[in-house]
Amino acid sequence: MNVGLIAHDTKKRLMQNFCIAYRGILCRHELFATGTTGRLIEEVTNLNIRKYLAGSMGGEQQLAAQIESNQMDLVIFLRDPLHAKETEPDVINVIKLCDMYNIPIATNLATAELLIKALDRGDLEWREAYR
Repeated sequence: MNVGLIAHDTKKRLMQNFCIAYRGILCRHELFATGTTGRLIEEVTNLNIRKYLAGSMGGEQQLAAQIESNQMDLVIFLRDPLHAKETEPDVINVIKLCDMYNIPIATNLATAELLIKALDRGDLEWREAYR
């Protein structure tokens, strides 16, 4: 399965810790991330991540294009609803596209953990048939 990973600046450490905790599950899937988030995850997990540009430099649009072409199966976008900067990726566009193309998305740690465990159990295999 293709898993997209994005995090606002204040959530990047949380994303790193999430990926450390679920490394065993994530390593069995294709991972995609915006540039800075991907680099930071790789530094602490040694996971193989296909990195886009930084979110503010177009990485979010690259992920959005993959969503629009139905090539993403799950998105984890850890966002900061209170302190997001204008230069950070726009969560609204990613959520809208995930809704349009029936792609599960988590925007907080609780939902991310539910989805990653569902991924591990095979609960998202319906995505393969949907593609």
